[in-house]
Amino acid sequence: MSSSTQQAALELVSDFSLEITGKDLPGLEEARDLIRHSTRVNITFLGSEDLAVRVDAARAVKAMGFVPVPHIAARRIGSDAELREFLDALRDVGAVERVFVIAGDPSKAEGPYPDALSIIRTGLLEEYGVTEVGIAGYPEGHPDIAKDVLWQHLDDKLIELDRRGLDSVILTQFGFDTAPVVDWVTAVRSRGHQTPIRIGVPGPAGVKRLLGFARRFGVGANAMIVKKYGFSLTNLMGTAGPDRFVDELAKDLAAADAAAGVGIHMYTFGGMRPTADWVRKFVASRSAA
Repeated sequence: MSSSTQQAALELVSDFSLEITGKDLPGLEEARDLIRHSTRVNITFLGSEDLAVRVDAARAVKAMGFVPVPHIAARRIGSDAELREFLDALRDVGAVERVFVIAGDPSKAEGPYPDALSIIRTGLLEEYGVTEVGIAGYPEGHPDIAKDVLWQHLDDKLIELDRRGLDSVILTQFGFDTAPVVDWVTAVRSRGHQTPIRIGVPGPAGVKRLLGFARRFGVGANAMIVKKYGFSLTNLMGTAGPDRFVDELAKDLAAADAAAGVGIHMYTFGGMRPTADWVRKFVASRSAA
């Protein structure tokens, strides 16, 4: 591996972010000695967790010295009052500055918000002290949404956030193939958007578990792609880490002159400490030469 590729890989992972659920707090506590303070930790908005669990998770993440980024799943918010209650509670624990807004899993909205844009347009985010809003990106598309519609949604959300004076960041779904990711990043930039982008990367996990999440989220996982990633569909008992993916992504982004403003977002499918340990070892190995 060339020194330039090693340097590009180091820059890509230098400011990685993480994703957890409220149930993952013990794992985060266990791994906190391996994770740089001020690391962004996104907290998912699960239907099985109530307001108290979500807010307690944000409070705990902040208390550990990390930056909480609570998720707001638009279709799971039952009313304007419920959204206000959540934002107010986050403000009370000092965890409202950054949020990630997504439509969410339900096919039908439980309240007045059918999508992320409808949350952004309320004006409540800035009213309660939000300064940065994360939105979703789909380099490999979405199983239920046409690509042209996805692009229109992305444009509309970024334009609306800019109009409201809110900073933005795009977090993408994870994948196993760098080619669609690089093409998508290039397309985002060609549309005039310079917002930071964090590419979703699955942390080290069992192959069977990774493929299960891939099927759930509509991520391409055919034999050619997963072999390129570094594991085989015929060996589901092993584990896989994203070393090869990250190295290739860094190299390809640099070759496309698209590396500026791009980092990674770790999905901790295999556990918090194994993910944090992978980052530590990856940085050490790429810094050694």
